[in-house]
Amino acid sequence: MVTQAGTDRFLNDLERVVQVRSEVAVALNKIADTIDKAEVAGDTTSGKLSLERDIEDIKVASKNLRTGVFRLLVLGDMKRGKSTLLNALLGENLLPSDVNPCTAVLTVLRYGSEKKVTVHYNDGKSPQQLDFQNFKFKYTIDPQEAKKLEQEKKQAFPDVDYAVVEYPLPLLSKGIEIVDSPGLNDTEARNELSLGYVNNCHAILFVMRASQPCTLGERRYLENYIKGRGLSVFFLINAWDQVKESLIDPDDEEELKSAEDRLRQVFRANLSEYCYVDGHDIYDERVFEISSIQALRRRLKNPQASLEGTGFPEFMGSLNTFLTRERAIAELRQVRTLARQACDRTREAIERRIPLLDQDVNQLRTRINSVEPEFQKLTNIRDRFQQEIRNTSDTKSKAVADSFRDYVLGLGNTFETDFLRYQPELNLFDFLSSGKREAFNIALQKAFEQYITDKSAAWTLTAEKDISTAFVQLSRSAAQYGASYNQVTDRITEQLTGEKVNVNTNSRAEEDNSPGWAKWAMGLLSLSRGNLAGVAMAGAGFDWKNILLNYFTVIGIGGIITAVTGVFLGPIGFALLGLGVGFLQADQARKELVKTAKKELVKHLPQVAQEQWHTVHKAVKECFDSYEKEVSTRINDDISARKSELDNLLKQKETREIDRETELKRLKKLEEDIFTQLQTVESAYNNLLAYYS
Repeated sequence: MVTQAGTDRFLNDLERVVQVRSEVAVALNKIADTIDKAEVAGDTTSGKLSLERDIEDIKVASKNLRTGVFRLLVLGDMKRGKSTLLNALLGENLLPSDVNPCTAVLTVLRYGSEKKVTVHYNDGKSPQQLDFQNFKFKYTIDPQEAKKLEQEKKQAFPDVDYAVVEYPLPLLSKGIEIVDSPGLNDTEARNELSLGYVNNCHAILFVMRASQPCTLGERRYLENYIKGRGLSVFFLINAWDQVKESLIDPDDEEELKSAEDRLRQVFRANLSEYCYVDGHDIYDERVFEISSIQALRRRLKNPQASLEGTGFPEFMGSLNTFLTRERAIAELRQVRTLARQACDRTREAIERRIPLLDQDVNQLRTRINSVEPEFQKLTNIRDRFQQEIRNTSDTKSKAVADSFRDYVLGLGNTFETDFLRYQPELNLFDFLSSGKREAFNIALQKAFEQYITDKSAAWTLTAEKDISTAFVQLSRSAAQYGASYNQVTDRITEQLTGEKVNVNTNSRAEEDNSPGWAKWAMGLLSLSRGNLAGVAMAGAGFDWKNILLNYFTVIGIGGIITAVTGVFLGPIGFALLGLGVGFLQADQARKELVKTAKKELVKHLPQVAQEQWHTVHKAVKECFDSYEKEVSTRINDDISARKSELDNLLKQKETREIDRETELKRLKKLEEDIFTQLQTVESAYNNLLAYYS
């Protein structure tokens, strides 16, 4: 029997993850501080080991662990019970269930010791604190007013960035942060607003309703914004208990089973394609039939009451598995790799330093000069990889932009067929009435926006896959360049020390032996704060999709709609005015509508294609340019660090006598200390694995 114990397990598991994160963050800080102090001491001994990059990366990782949260994005159409769902999750009637859904203000729910709302602005104005009632009153507007503002291309709250609701609730205190987005199927602008947050969340809670299974708006949103993007989506079919209430005879078990089975078939047919991970069907782990109102009522009466029969224990159990067993472990695995890398680099630097302590200044200078050609080889490797990235950038940015241009220019070829399902439901005769003509124009513009959105989304998905393939290839190249780089650095060490380098092939067979910069370029390490929603995109250690979103939410939509809709409604109107009012004329009017719309669309497509080509080209190029810049910086840092490590020792030998035994003890102690601290990280990671095994 599923009981409240499942919910308690969720909270306990989250608390365990919070503790492990904290423990590992402390250990990482100790590693960074230990290396940092040793570098300071090096100024008065044999010189710094030049481990600045490792110190910086470890500190960033530690900070991310301390401040990191599991961020859940709640999406759903109007009247799906999102507020009731959130209240049931939180265990308190925090968000009024009658809140008007037409608000453009993104709301972030997070833990706070006091109840408060803070509104953040995007115009430089200081944040404002409000109580809940004033927040609701000030930042909620009537649905009709919201639609009117959208039609006028105005924002309801143009100066507001987002609002933060802080509340001292158990779920939020365990590192959960909930992002409540505006409702879907309102306007394309609102839908696009939600997309901006998708990539920065661990999971999406997509709320639907049993009585309105997979509406056109929901299907369109999934198709345009979710499909093919590797996102983790939990589908919550709310108000499942109302299926029984809708029957003529609610007590007829056979009728109830038949009705529920029909609904399940509809949902599975529409949602199954979003429930595959690495070819595995996980539909039962992602789609849940729930009753938010029943769960909330029970929790308000008794926080420890059983939620059996509401669907919540099953959903929260699956969410628990995903967040704590999958996401948390993946996050800590990356951190462990980073800690190992820092410790290995420190150990290797020490092993290089010790044999050089016995050499006099002239011997050391001679050996340093002898490896200068090898350092040039490292630079050459950097240059070759850098050039490959630049070539990829030039090729892909042009290819993707050309693809967009060709796609836009080809819209007219299939417009008459494609646009049929978007035609306004409003009776065409309404257009002949001057009093209803404005409503018809509004409906027609909305239909055209939906058509453009869908067509643009289809192209965007293809473009993203093309870009992703390019980054996969760069990831493979990074591995090859990294292997060549290691061979050169090994030769440098051998020439300097006169000792053969022993390649480490011991207990870490599961890890790549590439240098740190190559691990980043391959996506094995990512220091991007907050975006732990999945593996680094396409093997790159950063999320290039967010760069695309900085340019356009869905490629080309804004440009096409702005350029076309405002000018073709007039010609369509004139074409329809002279047709009369009979049924035959109505059929002719529909044909004339599509014909005239196509004519006007095709007229403006060349200009749109050309103008948007530059936007697409610039966006794609910046994705690769940002990647190239970070890779080059990391390689340069590594080469500079290796040179500085030698120069620091030479400088010290030129200015002072180094006590070999004292220095040997200092370096060995450094190695022992960071190994001990690494074991804390390893132990915490392994204990978490064992707990969930």
